[in-house]
Amino acid sequence: MLMNLNRSQALRQLLGFMLLGASSSVIAAGVIEMYKSPYCGCCSAWAQHMESMGFEVNSHAINDINAKKQQLGIPAQLASCHTAMIEGYRIEGHVPAREVQRLLDERPNISGLAVPGMPHGSPGMETGRQEAYTVYAFDLKHRTLAPYQRYPSE
Repeated sequence: MLMNLNRSQALRQLLGFMLLGASSSVIAAGVIEMYKSPYCGCCSAWAQHMESMGFEVNSHAINDINAKKQQLGIPAQLASCHTAMIEGYRIEGHVPAREVQRLLDERPNISGLAVPGMPHGSPGMETGRQEAYTVYAFDLKHRTLAPYQRYPSE
C-alpha cells in the first residue's frame, strides 16, 4: 500500500497509523496553506500543532498579512496573527486541529473557522495560562457568525 506513495505521503500515512494506534486522535489528509508574518513564532507553533495531527502545512511568510486577510475576506473582528486555507475553507488564527478536522469531515456550508485574537492556551499559544476561547464558524456570503466550539479556561 505504501509503495505507490511518494516519501512525504508515505510518512504522513505511517504517522497517521501510529497516532491512530496510540490514541483516538483524528488524522487529517489535507494540505494547509498558511500565511503569516516572517517574524511570528506562535504561527510556526500552530503549524507544528497541525502537522503533529497529520496535516501538511505550507507556510508562506509575507510582509503584508493584512492585505492577504482582506483578499480572503477575513472580517476584522475575527483577525488573528495568521490566516490559512484548506480545501476552500478559511482558517483564521489558533484554531485547534480537531476543529479543522471536524470541519473537513462535516463539510458545512460556511466560509471557515476563526479564533479571534491570540488566546493563551490555544494551539501555538501554550504559555502556561489557559484562557476560555471560542472557535467561530463564519459565512461571508450570508454574513453569519456562530460559535462552533467553546474551550473553557482551567
